[in-house]
Amino acid sequence: MTQEKLAEFADLHRNYVVSIEGGYRNPTVGTWMKLCRALKCKPSDLFRDASL
Repeated sequence: MTQEKLAEFADLHRNYVVSIEGGYRNPTVGTWMKLCRALKCKPSDLFRDASL
């Protein structure tokens, strides 16, 4: 999925999604939930490999 599509599905601005992925932004819990719904995953799935 492109960043643009993810942003659209999560109702977020594409630049915000890019800045999250790049590590420049610290999203709120609400934003994480929007991303999870858009990706059809559990929040724990997004953090599973965070330490790698």
